[in-house]
Amino acid sequence: MVDWILDKIRATDCEEIHLVTNHRFADDFGRWAPADVTVHDDGTTSNEDRLGAIGDIHFVGIDDDLLAIAGDNLFDFSLREYVAFWEAKDGASCVAVHDVDNLELAKQYGVIDVDESGRITSFVEKPDDPPSTLAATATYLFARAHVALVERYLNAGNPPDQPGNFVGWLQAREPVYAYRFEGGWWDIGDRAQLLEADNLMRRRHSLPERVAYSIRS
Repeated sequence: MVDWILDKIRATDCEEIHLVTNHRFADDFGRWAPADVTVHDDGTTSNEDRLGAIGDIHFVGIDDDLLAIAGDNLFDFSLREYVAFWEAKDGASCVAVHDVDNLELAKQYGVIDVDESGRITSFVEKPDDPPSTLAATATYLFARAHVALVERYLNAGNPPDQPGNFVGWLQAREPVYAYRFEGGWWDIGDRAQLLEADNLMRRRHSLPERVAYSIRS
């Protein structure tokens, strides 16, 4: 998964690549990391002391424009095209969104609503009554000035996990746009989507497909 995302990132003009992990897996990622990837051990060891995705952004201390991607996010679209869309927005931030075309399915995701220009007007996590079927994927482009607001967001006591929480807070204060993409997207935190994504990769490499995952106690 991380290699797949890394190949997508390398197709852009990204100047630095940072990977943040907890202490448990830091050595594993350190052994894996190519020369162009800096691995950060955030020092956490459990769900109780984890910094959260937004907390990790603050931990790394990026003072630049930021492309932030969750490691469980499999997608087909071009990050180069996404960056070009964002650059045309002149200082705004962006979220890559996928139309799941089903209100029941939308309840499982962070859902956005937009105005006629594509600017995000609301962002709600797993709503009971989704305002649209546009699901936010964990692929964000934050302008440098907006990255600097992460500290203010955290100092106000807002949730440090799930970048969508930061987007919901940010869009009420600064311009944030939706980038609608075509093609595949799989949230592999879901077992069924993980199996689908696994078999997609297996077909591409002429490997036998799985029927199901074994469950171990």
